[in-house]
Amino acid sequence: MSTSDLVITVVGAGGKMGLRISANLQRSGHTVRYCENHPPARARVTAEGRELSDTATAAADSDVVVLAVPDVLLGDISAQLVPLLKAGAVVLTLDPAAAYAGVLARRDDIHLACAHPCHPSVFLERTTGEEYADTFGGVAAAQDVVAALESGDDAVRARVEDVVRIMYGPVLDVHWVTVKQLAVLEPTLVETVACMISGLLRDALHETVHTVGVPEAAAKAMLFGHIQVALSNSLRGSNPFSEACLIAMDYGRETIVRDDWKRIFDDAELDSVIARMLRIDAVRPAR
Repeated sequence: MSTSDLVITVVGAGGKMGLRISANLQRSGHTVRYCENHPPARARVTAEGRELSDTATAAADSDVVVLAVPDVLLGDISAQLVPLLKAGAVVLTLDPAAAYAGVLARRDDIHLACAHPCHPSVFLERTTGEEYADTFGGVAAAQDVVAALESGDDAVRARVEDVVRIMYGPVLDVHWVTVKQLAVLEPTLVETVACMISGLLRDALHETVHTVGVPEAAAKAMLFGHIQVALSNSLRGSNPFSEACLIAMDYGRETIVRDDWKRIFDDAELDSVIARMLRIDAVRPAR
């Protein structure tokens, strides 16, 4: 099958991610069907001028079924839809947690894939106002995507990549990894670490302004500029930190970071956090 004539069904088309990816898929040359059960979300779909379809009917003859629904619902929804799909269809999720945890329904003659957007890099060279405004990605600023395919040949991978490049576009590169590797990236690297640190920065800013009494504008100016230079120095080696800064960094690590923090990369810890995210007793990853 050519990747130019796909039938794609978006389940959860009225949610936050469903609306985002539907907007891009709608502009593609593919046949796209939009499915949503939640009444307020159904209204959001029709408000965008998209016609709603019955989920079971739409999915039954689709080449790619995108499950743009919360992780905690993926097990039940996939159990309802997977038995209905035609042989060779792809079930595409937006996060790796459910696939890694073994809660997705499976069939030997269908393919499971997941693809997560990286969001526009802090180091992305932006040249327009629209690119600056698009901090999330999928509108004007280019981003990478990391994807995983449980089974399938090069043709299946090409089909998935075609859909992924459209729904997350504009896309620079699609990086193919294993499901477990994608789960290490999301949540461990970016949510457990990076997003947690962003929350810590927010809390530190609040303390600086509301407890110490530094004027908010001055605190934000100092913090936002130093975030840029700190990331550039640490991740790109752009400039060396001063000796005094290195001493302060060591103090911060000793005071804030636990000595055994790297255990978050152990398999048992990955299993534990994903089980908490999916609200299940335990994961059943295929290692």
